[in-house]
Amino acid sequence: MPVITLSIDDELVSGRADESLLQVIREHGITLPTLCHMEGLSERGGCRLCIVEVEGAARPLPACTTPAREGMVVRTDTERLRRYRRMIVELMLAERNHYCAVCVSIGNCELQRVAAALGVDHVRYEYLSPRLSMDLSHDRFGIDHNRCILCTRCVRVCDEVEGVHTWDISGRGVRSRIIADLNHPWGTSDSCTSCGKCVQVCPTGALFTKGVVVGEMVKDPGMLLRVLEGREKKEWAG
Repeated sequence: MPVITLSIDDELVSGRADESLLQVIREHGITLPTLCHMEGLSERGGCRLCIVEVEGAARPLPACTTPAREGMVVRTDTERLRRYRRMIVELMLAERNHYCAVCVSIGNCELQRVAAALGVDHVRYEYLSPRLSMDLSHDRFGIDHNRCILCTRCVRVCDEVEGVHTWDISGRGVRSRIIADLNHPWGTSDSCTSCGKCVQVCPTGALFTKGVVVGEMVKDPGMLLRVLEGREKKEWAG
């Protein structure tokens, strides 16, 4: 694949023509916050935390879904971008009920880490405080819609890696919910293989293993790349 040259934060760097801006940026040691992105899954561009400024573009662009092109001039860390990212995280926190002190993923939550890195220590927007349920019908796992940020990692890993598409999204806007099998209880799903991949890729405490208590839900997102590498080497099929 042809090599391209572009400018990132006033430094000339190289990349491949088939890469996204996010890939090129991270390859050169620059940190960009992400929540919907995960190595091994298709890109969604939903969380918008990886937005960057590209010279000539009318608005900031998500680095994960923007192809890297020859001659691009990119900025990843401006006051405008920092302001937008803090606003995005605050809106996420205001939309659902993220009570960190009683969450099974406290201390191991990607949303919590991103908020801390961006200096989000309060929320300026009115909390929606929706009345959302938990589904504990599955023998091994549970889903707490209060902590879901609709990153769709669970939907994508179930579809693209496990190949069963148990998970999907119902509704629009703030009424969107992750659902199993046309909105049936997870435990009654005919398609779910109970593989647990969705639990491991979830960035918050929305998907969890039953029986864990506050702070005990430690996830292993690297599991996905190990599974994909094992499949490529024909070491296993799971």
